This record gives sequence, C-alpha cells and structure tokens, in this order.
Amino acid sequence: MTTATLALVLIGALVVGVSLGLLGAGGSVLAVPVLVYGAGQPMATAIPTALAIVTVSSIGALIPRLRSGQVRWSVAAVFAVSGVPAALAGALFGRSLPDALLLPAFAVIMVMVAIRMMHGPEADGGACRTESGRINRRRCLPRTLAAGAGVGLMTGVLGVGGGFAVVPALGLLLGLSATEAAGTSLVIICINSVAAFAGHTGAHLDYALVAAFAGTALLASLVAGRLAARLSAEQVRRCFAWTVLVLAPAVAAGAFL
Repeated sequence: MTTATLALVLIGALVVGVSLGLLGAGGSVLAVPVLVYGAGQPMATAIPTALAIVTVSSIGALIPRLRSGQVRWSVAAVFAVSGVPAALAGALFGRSLPDALLLPAFAVIMVMVAIRMMHGPEADGGACRTESGRINRRRCLPRTLAAGAGVGLMTGVLGVGGGFAVVPALGLLLGLSATEAAGTSLVIICINSVAAFAGHTGAHLDYALVAAFAGTALLASLVAGRLAARLSAEQVRRCFAWTVLVLAPAVAAGAFL
C-alpha cells in the first residue's frame, strides 16, 4: 500500500469514526467506498472488511454513551430479533451479486443517507402515541420488527450499519430522544454488523488494513463521543450529508469503468 493510499484510508477512517461518535449514524456508509476506491478492494472484500471496521468503531462510540445511560436495551433487543437473521441472510445473498449491481445500489443508499441526515433526527413518537399522549410501543411492534429486518438486510447486502435509518425510526416510532436514539442505534449497528460478518466466512481480509482503519476510526469515535454534547450536531450532520451526496455519483460511475 502506497503512502498516498494509506493517507486516504486513514482520512476516511477519521470521518467514519467522527460521524459515529457524534451522531451514532452515517459514518459506515463511507467505509465501503474508501476501501473500494482508496484501497482498491473488490466489493466482495470491501463489504466484510467494512463490517469488521464498523463493529469496532461503533463499540468505541458506544462506550461514553453507556456511561451516560443513553442506551435502551429492550428496544435494541427488539431490533435484533428481526435484524440478525435478516443481516445473515443479506450477507449470504449479497455474496452472489456482481459489483455492477452492488455499486449503483450503494450509491442509492448514499443519497438516502444524505437526504435523511439533512433532515436531522426526529423524536416524535406520534405513530405510537395513544390518545392520552403516552407512547404505546406494543402498538408499533410490527413496524419496529419490520424496520429491524430492513436495516439488517441492508447491512448484510451492502455492509452499512444502517444508523441513518435506525436513528429516525427510534425517534418517530418509539419516541426516544436524540441522545437515546444515537446510543441505541450504535448497539443495533454492532449486533447487525457481527451477524452480517458471520455470513462472509471465508473472505480473505487484509488484516493490516483492517487494524489501521479500525484503530483510527475507534480512536476518532471515542474522542467524538466525548465531544458530542459540546459540538453542533446539526452542522456536523449537514457537512457530512453534503460530502456523501457529492461522492454518490462517483461511486455509481465506478460500476461502469
């Protein structure tokens, strides 16, 4: 690996870690493009590599949130019930798909991530509120399970954590605050990523690259997680969203080069 390639990979790792640490979402969508275009990996290698990296960096971002009690474990467990089998099935299915299909699909996901992050998190719970204004989570159980399965499938096929979909779902469906949604999202990302990685057994990874990328992202997520309350999440979110939106066409074009 050349010095220029290593520098590009480490910059990508910093962005992934900072996004996960500050927002609990979004960063993993850049891991695969960095590995494909920065490190020159095929999608069959980049996806499981990204899953390993996202798992480690999510754990780092989660640590300071655990200390602050920002995780709703029961909610994460519900997402895991449908997300884990979907992630495993998605990984097994995605292994048979060619890059010519995966790269455009990934570009579409990047656009969805950018648009979702521009709108910011929502903590409404209106879909599950009773007439008295309280949140009835049992009412939204089918929707929550469906959301968990959808995110798990996306994680398995494309190697993205899906936090950009989980965070707003936790707010809109279950009424979690922005901080609770971010912390709980990181747990869900970890669980789904491990399940999806299990579906890529036999993949040949560059463990030196994994260590460099994951180590950098981990440190960045730890620092960003501690600074989350002091920085403007809205400005970080919008900056990241525009970066992803600008890169999406280049990712799609890669399928035809």
